[in-house]
Amino acid sequence: SIQEVLFPLFFLFWLILMSMMHPHRKYDEVPNTDLGPLDPSVLVNFVIGYTPPTALAREIMRKVASDNFEDGLITEEYLSEEELEQASFLKPSNFVGVVFKDSMSYQLRFHDSIAMSSIYTESR
Repeated sequence: SIQEVLFPLFFLFWLILMSMMHPHRKYDEVPNTDLGPLDPSVLVNFVIGYTPPTALAREIMRKVASDNFEDGLITEEYLSEEELEQASFLKPSNFVGVVFKDSMSYQLRFHDSIAMSSIYTESR
């Protein structure tokens, strides 16, 4: 019975000792930095397709195309995800699809993969 009491206390002691040996790291705040201008030659004839064609999605894509890239960026709207997927197979590798899930979330679809927001990535 002494062993039943001391064994958990022994393991608790080791857990506390290990946590003290490896404390959590706190990182300082990173200041804002100017990354410089984007090279527009990379985005020549770049195509961004999006779905569903709602008023909010149109406004977001118009703002992306006009505010950030004056020339070379083409936006196309598609009625469904299936049309977007077929367009990505037919278009060259400079096509990126954006699927708006709701007013606050989206998925990026590249020619051969789906990139999800980091919000959905589980912590290890």
